[in-house]
Amino acid sequence: MLRMLLARKHERWLSPSEKLDVRGWQILISAAVFVTSLSFAADSHSLADSAQRKFDHIHQNGQRSRPDSHPTELTEDEVNAHLRSGSVRLPAGVESVRLVGISGAITGRCRVDFDRVREGRANSNSLLKLFSGVHEVVVSAEAVGSNHKGRVQVNSVAIDGIEVPRFVLELFVDKYVTPRYPGVGLDSTFALPDKIETATVGQHMLTIVQR
Repeated sequence: MLRMLLARKHERWLSPSEKLDVRGWQILISAAVFVTSLSFAADSHSLADSAQRKFDHIHQNGQRSRPDSHPTELTEDEVNAHLRSGSVRLPAGVESVRLVGISGAITGRCRVDFDRVREGRANSNSLLKLFSGVHEVVVSAEAVGSNHKGRVQVNSVAIDGIEVPRFVLELFVDKYVTPRYPGVGLDSTFALPDKIETATVGQHMLTIVQR
C-alpha cells in the first residue's frame, strides 16, 4: 500500500466511498444516527480533500530542481479518507481498504473477491482453491522508504481470521499477482516518485521528505 500511496500523478486510483444507509424504528434514535452519519461524511470529505492537497503538493514539489525538504505529514485518517474518496485505483476484486500504521509497520484490512483476482488465469493446483469467493483479508507488512527507494515486506496474510501458510501465499502471489503487477511480491523494492528521499510510517502517520 505504501507503493500505491506514493504512485505517480498519471496513476489514477479508484474505489468510491460507501454510503451508510441506517434505519431505526424510533424517530429519536433515527435522527441521532442520521446526524452522526452526516457529520462522519463531512469529516471524511474534508480529510480526503486535505490528503489530496498534500499529494498535489508532493507532486508539484517533486517537479522542482531543488524540492522543499520540509516534511509533509499525512495522518492515517487522511490516507483512509483518500482511499474511500474514489480517487484510488485498487486492483480488481479488492475493496473497502483500511490501513493502520504503527512505527514502520502497516496493517491493511480489505474485502477481496478472489474469483475476480483469479479471472482469466486457470489453475489446477488444489492448494490455491483456498483463494476463491469473497473474504475479509488482513495483511501485515513492514514498510520503509529511504535513499529514494521504498520497500514493503509482507509478514503475514489472514483470510477470515485464519493465517495463510507462507508457501501457499507465495504460490498465489507468483501465479496471480506478480504476472499482472511486475515487481510486486511479498518483498517488493521500488523507486520512490517525485524526488521523495524518505517515507516513514509512524504512529498513525506517514511522513514524507523530498530532496
